[in-house]
Amino acid sequence: MIPVVFLHGIGGGARSFAPQIASFAARGYQPVALDLPGYGGRAPVDAMTFDALAEDVEASIQKSALEKPVLVGHSMGGMVVQTLLRRRPMGYRAAVLSCTSPAFGNPTGDFQKKFVADRLAPLDAGKKMADAAPGAADGIMGPDPDPAGRALFIEGYAALPERTYRAAVKCLAMFDERANLPVIKVPVLCLASEHDRQAPPPVVEKMASKIPGAYYFCIAGRGHMPNLEAPAAFDAAIFNFLQHALGTTA
Repeated sequence: MIPVVFLHGIGGGARSFAPQIASFAARGYQPVALDLPGYGGRAPVDAMTFDALAEDVEASIQKSALEKPVLVGHSMGGMVVQTLLRRRPMGYRAAVLSCTSPAFGNPTGDFQKKFVADRLAPLDAGKKMADAAPGAADGIMGPDPDPAGRALFIEGYAALPERTYRAAVKCLAMFDERANLPVIKVPVLCLASEHDRQAPPPVVEKMASKIPGAYYFCIAGRGHMPNLEAPAAFDAAIFNFLQHALGTTA
């Protein structure tokens, strides 16, 4: 079986890929969703770097003896995947970069400072993660998301330690892997979502244009969480990519 490792976004966790664990297993893959440091019951963290996150994923892959897995990274998880591809260029079978970008830009820029401030504002005003969760879902999901997927997002967001969330937001502002895009050697799918305001389709398409031989696909009618908003469409895009890129359905 081909192992497929799923890496979540900033407010998520391994459970945000629950729909994919079921569907990928049914197709004959070996799906593994990982909790990054501070998530899913792991001890909260006060600081993160992308290389440290990548090192943590590498250790999990080695511990589980996953041989050249396919990497599927969503949002911040997609940034971790890009870091993994730089650190071990031939260590993976293929990669999916979902609703992500190759750089956050200058961390001292006005947009970046506003992004961090806006993300932390509810917490700075005294709200708890559970209080902010429904608004966060509405802010990043597209119209008419799958109700079960929306509920799963809110549940995961509410359970996330505030310390970990703050560390992740600040880490995000330091990301830049643009220089490595032209030397990526494995098949890559850059997967966008039509109504995604966090990683808009033009950003994802431009990223694809910088990666040799990369595929680009945009899921219609969805926002930043297509794996939860429309699991069947998200999964179908990846299954199609893997069939074309690897010549296999499992």
